[in-house]
Amino acid sequence: MRTFEKLADLAGLVGQELGVTDWMAIDQTRIQQFADATDDQQWIHTDPARAAAGPFKTTIAHGFLTLSLLPTFFAHAYKVADTRMGINYGLNKVRFPAPVPVDSRLRARFKLLSFEAITGGAQLAVEVTVEREGSDKPVCVTESLTRQFT
Repeated sequence: MRTFEKLADLAGLVGQELGVTDWMAIDQTRIQQFADATDDQQWIHTDPARAAAGPFKTTIAHGFLTLSLLPTFFAHAYKVADTRMGINYGLNKVRFPAPVPVDSRLRARFKLLSFEAITGGAQLAVEVTVEREGSDKPVCVTESLTRQFT
């Protein structure tokens, strides 16, 4: 994990990578728990036998499951020592260019797109690219907006 001492240090890093996470396994238990929590029981996610005959030959993770991992990816990619609180301010774009087959391993890359000073801190726009091990195509690309307070 990369550590920055002060939030203000990020102002000069626009266009640069802030951090990369370790790999995280996405197994059928995680997929099923997400399906149960969201009531999205579509067979492509929850029925391994039926999914084996489907277009991906296995179950795949929900796109929104991948997106919901952003907070943990943020927490493991980088931190700012003088930040006392951060809030999710929203997303500008979300795309799922490739599926996440069961038992994939994912990681995320964070690139700072903008730094805007606000009262008590800064608003950051960060491009998050979620990668699947062994694939050239990302599984999720989004622009995340956060507000960080010192």
